Amino acid sequence: GFLPQRPYPLPMSIYDNVAFGPRIHRLDVSNVLSRISQTDEFKEWCGPNRMFRKTKHEDLHLLVEYYLRLSGLWEEVKDRLHKPAAKLSIGQQQRLALARVLSIEPEVILADEPTSALDPISAKLVEAQFMVLKKTYTIIVVTHILRQAKRLADYIVFMYMGDLIEHEPAGQFFREPRNEKSRAYIRGEIS
Repeated sequence: GFLPQRPYPLPMSIYDNVAFGPRIHRLDVSNVLSRISQTDEFKEWCGPNRMFRKTKHEDLHLLVEYYLRLSGLWEEVKDRLHKPAAKLSIGQQQRLALARVLSIEPEVILADEPTSALDPISAKLVEAQFMVLKKTYTIIVVTHILRQAKRLADYIVFMYMGDLIEHEPAGQFFREPRNEKSRAYIRGEIS
């Protein structure tokens, strides 16, 4: 799944933005629900004994709710799911884009400067969701924000001018980078 710098909500409702992925990929919603019902996040908000609904439409609604919760957006939009997604703030649009990415159950999420267009509060919300999601998904975050890399990364791949300079577990990279360019970047001497 790909999460770009600037979110691009589809010209449809909030609900339909999230439902779009499962629909276009013809995912078997009941199979996806069976799989995600085993996750801690699902059990936390849904309860361990939640029964699935009786129709495909109701199952899809449950799936949309799950991904909006997982992206940290549900509480803000639950009363306006059928309103245009374009009416959301940019930070909300980015979390909606995250919900849309999650709805296709990707193995890997590539987030390209996912908070560069966001205000600090929205960026913090997106980062908080990444901290939750990285327990379940492989997330590759491309960022120029060193503080963000320190907060989020388990592993660092440092590239400079298109060259791979160094790759290390994050703690090692920030404590004792092996390459002089890495050290200069961490010190703020190059950007």
